[in-house]
Amino acid sequence: MENQIKNRLKAYMELVRPFTLLAPIIVSICIMIASYKYNRNTDDIVNLLLTIILPASISLAILNAASNVLNQVTDIKTDKISKPYRPLCKGIVSKKEAIIISLLLYTTSISLSLLINPIFLVFILMITFFTVTYSVTPRFKDLLFVNQLWVGIPRGLLGILASWSVFGNAIDTLPLTIGFLAMIFLIGGSITKDITDSYADKKTGTKTLVNTYGLKRAAIITFPFMFFPFAYIPILIDSGILAPQFFILTFFAIPSAYIFYLMIKDSKKQRHLENTPSWTLMYTTYFLFSFGFSVITIIG
Repeated sequence: MENQIKNRLKAYMELVRPFTLLAPIIVSICIMIASYKYNRNTDDIVNLLLTIILPASISLAILNAASNVLNQVTDIKTDKISKPYRPLCKGIVSKKEAIIISLLLYTTSISLSLLINPIFLVFILMITFFTVTYSVTPRFKDLLFVNQLWVGIPRGLLGILASWSVFGNAIDTLPLTIGFLAMIFLIGGSITKDITDSYADKKTGTKTLVNTYGLKRAAIITFPFMFFPFAYIPILIDSGILAPQFFILTFFAIPSAYIFYLMIKDSKKQRHLENTPSWTLMYTTYFLFSFGFSVITIIG
């Protein structure tokens, strides 16, 4: 009985994919603190951490978990080919059970957002719309080019603006600029998640850049999206859109170029993660970019 409970809990953990939840939690907390400092908030930061910042960041993380579970429900045919070890494919968790878990997670995320402020709630609902329409039929995941947008917009732009809105104006120039840079990067970088699923996606009717144009051509198509958001930062500084201290973020163009190299060089899965080295570096680059922006803003 005890082993059954442990196996069930392990299966639930695998469903939500905890590694992918680290970035939303850490990045959102950092951006919220940056927003707090940037807007010269004088309230007690320790009290705000417990009553606002943590609930808001957990709301975003749970929303990510909900979309992870929903995506596995609708991708079960694809996963049976490329990721047969997942709980749904192995029958450890039923499809109906997974749908209930996803709905509970979405409900929890939205409920937590009600405790923050109306603008944050709006962003949570917008992200929910993108994640649901990405996965549920007729789903945007199957549409070539559109599927890249449906990853970049919620995870890049809306995620950053939602975090900033906790203490500041989400349509200020600074969060909008950083949000758009992150969005453009993820529109290109999210292609890395399609590498290991290329054959399975094609078999089940999902058109991606990788299975439509081949990995090398797809990498060339998306390289400008990954590289130029960072390469253009000096121009944004020169035009007065960004402050000079953000120049250091330009150096993220280097790992972006290396992501391109890894995509072409090594498309094999890593042992401990269910994706390729290029995906891991893409995810890490996005995390460090958002974290770096937050630290620079906090230091001022």
